[in-house]
Amino acid sequence: MITGIKGARVRRTVAAVVTTGAVLTTGALTAAPAQAVTAPSITAKGGFVMNNGTGQSLYTKAADGRLSTGSTTKIMTAKVVLAQPNLNLDAKVTVDKAYSDYVVANNASQAHLIVGDKVTVRQLLYGLMLPSGCDAAYALADKFGSGSTRATRVKSFIGKMNSAATSLGLKNTHFDSFDGIGNGNNYSTPRDLTKIASSAMKNSTFRTVVNTKSTQQKVTTKSGGYRYYTWTNTNPLLGTYSGAIGVKTGSGPEAKYCLVFAATRNGKTLIGTILASTTIDNRAADARKLLNYGFAV
Repeated sequence: MITGIKGARVRRTVAAVVTTGAVLTTGALTAAPAQAVTAPSITAKGGFVMNNGTGQSLYTKAADGRLSTGSTTKIMTAKVVLAQPNLNLDAKVTVDKAYSDYVVANNASQAHLIVGDKVTVRQLLYGLMLPSGCDAAYALADKFGSGSTRATRVKSFIGKMNSAATSLGLKNTHFDSFDGIGNGNNYSTPRDLTKIASSAMKNSTFRTVVNTKSTQQKVTTKSGGYRYYTWTNTNPLLGTYSGAIGVKTGSGPEAKYCLVFAATRNGKTLIGTILASTTIDNRAADARKLLNYGFAV
């Protein structure tokens, strides 16, 4: 009798274990795809990545929080230049002393443009996006703004940057500078900056420039001779992350360390933004984490 009860209990226990095992097994199989990829933790205050082909958001962290953008602002600078009607990329711009004085006064990143040199618009775009030249940004704003004075032309150009943001439907972006050295009112968000970059990447010249690791450009000097400028891209992902194709770094006391990035693998292009990361190394690590995650999901 006792033996029978124990036997029954054992059978019930075994059945329960088997049933539980079946549930666990089924649950594990069902949950495996979701568990296979865990959303990363990043040091940056804000982060965003999307599928550039579909526009699908793949990762967000304070994606709509307004933050200082540093030199990632120059993505919009380039976009506005490339959107000019009847643009001649081979048109020459004479480097003015005001451009070099500006970078010296602001201790800004520069393309080391030399006063009197004649540099093409295309070359200025390389100087803008690779070494993050604020002197190149100033030259472009002066060239493509409207007005009789340099100040009015620059103001006009920044107005074009804000108009472009409005045309993209961006409600959390505003520019008060052509290079990211703002006056307290230069901001965007990870999502908005990604959308700006995605739009800019539709232009073949922009894609070529931001995917260039280094370049040597021959320019005409004031005396009619020539010299070479050599520029290296500040984007740490180019050549180190498989499939990386751009886009732009940024930094500053308020902006901390920023990176707008893009990569393509197996026909899938991801584009995203890191804003206010803690260090240069963490900025790159954060971007790699988001790309790895975006390609995995």
